[in-house]
Amino acid sequence: MINIYTQVPQGKAWLHRYRGKLPIFACILGFTETGLIPGISAAGLTPQDRQYTACADGEFLYYGAEHQPKYPLPPLTSGASPVLISRAVVANLNIPVYLFNAGLPHTPPVPLIDLGGAPAKCLSQGTAMDIDTVKHLLVQGLRWGDQLSSELSSHGYLILSECVVGGTTTALAILTGLGIDAVGKVNSSHPVCNHGQKWDLVQAGLAKMPPSVDPLELVAAVGDPMQVVVAGMAIAASRSCGVLLGGGTQMLAVYALIQAIAYTYSLSWQPAEIVIGTTRWVAEDPTGATVDLAQSLHKNSIPPLLATQLSFANSRYPQLQAYERGFVKEGIGAGAACIAASLSQNWQQNQLLAAIEAQLEEISRN
Repeated sequence: MINIYTQVPQGKAWLHRYRGKLPIFACILGFTETGLIPGISAAGLTPQDRQYTACADGEFLYYGAEHQPKYPLPPLTSGASPVLISRAVVANLNIPVYLFNAGLPHTPPVPLIDLGGAPAKCLSQGTAMDIDTVKHLLVQGLRWGDQLSSELSSHGYLILSECVVGGTTTALAILTGLGIDAVGKVNSSHPVCNHGQKWDLVQAGLAKMPPSVDPLELVAAVGDPMQVVVAGMAIAASRSCGVLLGGGTQMLAVYALIQAIAYTYSLSWQPAEIVIGTTRWVAEDPTGATVDLAQSLHKNSIPPLLATQLSFANSRYPQLQAYERGFVKEGIGAGAACIAASLSQNWQQNQLLAAIEAQLEEISRN
């Protein structure tokens, strides 16, 4: 159920190390006004809907379908929120869930750890966030990476997932700003990636920022609040446990940021403990180049890229079948959750599909 696309020996060793273990699942919610640009994202039908996507996903991840939500899951062009996948796994396996607010315009009514961040402005302005906020969020990330890793039972691992609408565009900006050739390689929630629109925004943002080698200044200029939090968490947690970065393009950008921050600020970390886990819809996206992108990261430390082989080809729900046509693909650590189900309970395709479909069934009943 799990394929390894890069760094196969390292990926196999990581999977072997954490087989049979249960993770902690952390989801870092953030926001960038980039996500409000018409057509930039399919994670919510309208810009208005996309303001609430992270709230809705956070609420559903925590409480599930039987709960009457303040923020219902937003309508999508096609498909269903990937939070259905993550929720199916964390609920069935009793995985502890921690939700972090890195910077949201609205606050979902769930137990939420507020990191004292702020939503980012559109990256095209080149002044997305205040540098002091970025530095503060890095400190918070390092602190919580320590804290969560200390709460794991022996030899467990930490899943770090995200929800940031428009986040693949900020990811492209960070990767490009770090000197990585990422143009035309990132993914999106659209069936055919809107590379041109993303690249125009990134070029506009990078052109406005002063030349800098400091990764935190890069995040302040063109990033989003989730990125630096997850980078900090992963750096700190990798010193004592495994880290599964749950996502595709966005987590590749976070990984590049980890390398840059650790190098610039002389922070110790354990690259062998960090892998990236996503869905095959991302890893094999014909309109992106995820594997090529992973291999473009600094050659001394290419991360293992893993992906669940979950398929919705035989689902009875058209909303799930839409994934096979390239809609949605990933989010809220969906791929990482499936990897966890395979690792801890050896769940196969049929068990995953049944658990995910049960979530949709529950929604239609309520």
